Amino acid sequence: MGPDPNRESGYNHDEMVHNARDSKETSADITPPPRSWRVRLVFGVLIVCALATLYLSNAILTQRFTQSTTNRAELRLALYGSNLLSELQRNSIVPQLLARDPALIGALNSNDFSQSSQRLISFLDEIGAASLSLLDVDGRTVASSERVNLGQQHREKPYFIDAIRSSNTLFRVVEKQAGGYGFYYSRRVDFQNQALGVILVEVDLNKFERTWAGISEAIIVTDSQGIITLSTEPQWRGLSEAEAFQGQSPDSVLDMARQMTQDWSDSPFDDYVAGQAVMRISGRIPFQGWQITTFTAYSSVRERVNAILAFEIMIFALLFSGGFYLLSRRNAVRVTFFQRESIELRRLNTRLQAEISERQRVEQTLQVAEQSLEQSSKLAALGEMSAAVSHELNQPLAAMKTYLAGARVLLKRNRPDEALAAFARLDDLVERMGAITQQLKSYARKGSERFSPVNLADALDTSLSMMDPQFKHLNIQIIKVFAPEDVFVMGDRMRLEQVLINLLRNAVDAVKNRHNPEIEIIISKGNFATLSVKDNGPGINDLDTLFEPFHTTKEPGQGVGLGLAISSGIVKEMGGRLIARNGEHGGAVFDVELPLFNERGALGAPQTETI
Repeated sequence: MGPDPNRESGYNHDEMVHNARDSKETSADITPPPRSWRVRLVFGVLIVCALATLYLSNAILTQRFTQSTTNRAELRLALYGSNLLSELQRNSIVPQLLARDPALIGALNSNDFSQSSQRLISFLDEIGAASLSLLDVDGRTVASSERVNLGQQHREKPYFIDAIRSSNTLFRVVEKQAGGYGFYYSRRVDFQNQALGVILVEVDLNKFERTWAGISEAIIVTDSQGIITLSTEPQWRGLSEAEAFQGQSPDSVLDMARQMTQDWSDSPFDDYVAGQAVMRISGRIPFQGWQITTFTAYSSVRERVNAILAFEIMIFALLFSGGFYLLSRRNAVRVTFFQRESIELRRLNTRLQAEISERQRVEQTLQVAEQSLEQSSKLAALGEMSAAVSHELNQPLAAMKTYLAGARVLLKRNRPDEALAAFARLDDLVERMGAITQQLKSYARKGSERFSPVNLADALDTSLSMMDPQFKHLNIQIIKVFAPEDVFVMGDRMRLEQVLINLLRNAVDAVKNRHNPEIEIIISKGNFATLSVKDNGPGINDLDTLFEPFHTTKEPGQGVGLGLAISSGIVKEMGGRLIARNGEHGGAVFDVELPLFNERGALGAPQTETI
């Protein structure tokens, strides 16, 4: 049984009439009035606020992202420069060591070089240089880690001529025939004050170019004459920076438009590389006037700013669309228009969210890379510390040898009690050596050590007892001037004694050739505790580089230049500073300034800087 057609038809007719009547009444009741000046004022204020917000956001975000990009570029620049300097310094000692090798000297004397090349090859893996070569006095390559170099003549090369004339290790940059530059250390090989030949070490700096090839920045390294020797762009080598960037200005319409809008974007472009605006950051490498420069594109800054500006535009667009929708909801055409616009905005929102997610993923990847880089730097620091620990172990080893010799004499003279005292000091030295080997861990995890109050006088007495055999052997007079009351500082006593022994040992080396050797030690108390070690030696010639690692004024074989660098680092960790200066009446003075300790803690901490 189907529905009644008449009934259904009547129902629809009544409903249609009712809806039409309601529609007319509603239309008559809620017809929107004409837009008044208030509505126009509200929309005008919203437009002004939107433009002001976008303008301020663009200026603030551009400045912020530019600064963060600059900071990251400066960090990478410092890392690149330190890697180059480390490689140069690490290879600088190689010629001096090889020039003293008995096997190579004997080969030059006997003209028998059958085993010399193999010996150089055996050194190559340990040194990490590009190549090692041995030249005779006529400039001919008689032995080399590279077979193709044998027999080549270097008589006219500047590194050979200068090395023959000088007794020091020399560094030269030479342009290669195949393109690029070679970096060479050379040193004369002497035997009984007679020149036998030259050791030639080629430093592998081109490996840094291969590493830089995978990054988005442009990098150049210039020498003291401003000539580019290393670069991510091979065609720039041998040119000055001005010559390299000739013709790099933008020539396309898009690039010219971007250059015209640089004031609006608040990003002053330093230069153009391949038509792209870049920021230029330069830094000095403390090696023969070298300089390293990076060029980082501004495009990443602009993209990040545009992403946020687009999001703000979307928010304002939603606000305006909502307002228009409320004002024109009675107009079916406008309702349809706003619905379509809303769909488009949602699609835009989806695309923007996807782009923001992608950029967040890229930033996370960059953070992981930076963390890996930080870990690599920490491992490199641990490698340097291993050399420092081996240096510091020489002091207790020398003292142990002295005590053993004294104990042997005492036992022969049937004086066992005094010999036992010497053995007790040997036991203390063994414990000290064990403590020194633990410093690798403390250097790798700075800030984990817990300091305790240390009496400066007690720490000094222990250090003096360690050095007492050397004082007596050289007849050195020790003058001690202490404060009337005990002076306590916060620190690690073992490492503080390590610093004092380093300073005393340097003072002994400075006065050992004096007729009346004298070392004066002063402990004073003011705003902070000061321990001064003065000697009547020749003084210090170069104060600027005194605390740099591997810098030493001692004769070859008597030190590697790590003691003062380590001591300065230890004092800094304790919140103090180590200062070197020349005395008014001659000699050198080293001042150790540390924060005072009382019942309330450490006070009067000096600025942690080294002069």
